[in-house]
Amino acid sequence: MKNMRLILSFLSSVPSLGLLAAESGYIAPLTEHGVPDFQGTWSIATQTNLERAERFGSELEISEEEAIRIEARVRAGMQASNQPSDPNREAPDAGRNVGGYNTFWMDPGDRLATVNGEIRTSILVDPADGKLPYSEQGRANYAAAMRRRNSYDGPEVRPLGERCVVGFGSTGGPPKLPVLYNNLTQIVQTEDYVLLLAEMNHDARVIRLNAELPENTQYPWMGDSIGYYEEGSLVVETTNFHPQQSLRSSLDHRFYGSQQMKVTERFTRVADDAIHYQFTVEDPENYAQPWSGELPMNHTQDQMFEYACHE
Repeated sequence: MKNMRLILSFLSSVPSLGLLAAESGYIAPLTEHGVPDFQGTWSIATQTNLERAERFGSELEISEEEAIRIEARVRAGMQASNQPSDPNREAPDAGRNVGGYNTFWMDPGDRLATVNGEIRTSILVDPADGKLPYSEQGRANYAAAMRRRNSYDGPEVRPLGERCVVGFGSTGGPPKLPVLYNNLTQIVQTEDYVLLLAEMNHDARVIRLNAELPENTQYPWMGDSIGYYEEGSLVVETTNFHPQQSLRSSLDHRFYGSQQMKVTERFTRVADDAIHYQFTVEDPENYAQPWSGELPMNHTQDQMFEYACHE
């Protein structure tokens, strides 16, 4: 592991969250193997999007008063959506949406993400404008993938989540991003492995500890992950992504990545009920620079639901 290199300018240019947790007086619990204990069930549900909305401009942080107004509108919309349907209503116009789920079945969260006491307008923190730094070729690749996604020539072109292969968007990671529902992740640690089990599709990432990144011989779903502990954090490096998993698309979080993409994640326990999750994506084939984000993972006593999906 001494030969491993954490390339992230983002993670290396900010104070270690492990050190910040120590400075705040918080001492993370340890497992029986003497490493930080991340075990339990955690939620990444949030109303904060991957990219920043235009109305926020360059502002990464908003005031508590503005956050309260935004969250109140979200809750009002959820409450309206949960009202019983009128059984005597007329049928919609031909070709229009007949309706489906109400928000009882959803779990998008009703709060904006709070990181280091700041209420965030985007998960992205680098670039500073909160936008994905696509290169010209990367933007073309993304547009082509979206066009294929909207075709119906065969099952191979349909989204992986629709086909029950992996969860929608990037809920299983890496990087882990919230989706419309099933936003829980269970973490289990042993001496040699860490398991990240996403509620959606029961996507399981088994992270080998103190191992070397493999040669490009296999390309599993969600890539091939190795990990190590550093300054009170769990650092995970993932490469060798499956070629069919290039487009990660959900309602509010979309990005495109090549098979050669590398994702580095850092998990830091900052409170009994919170993990600070950071990530950086490196993909020169599609982006003009690496891009980084962060969001909280909040502890929950909720149980993960069985996920039934049939292609």
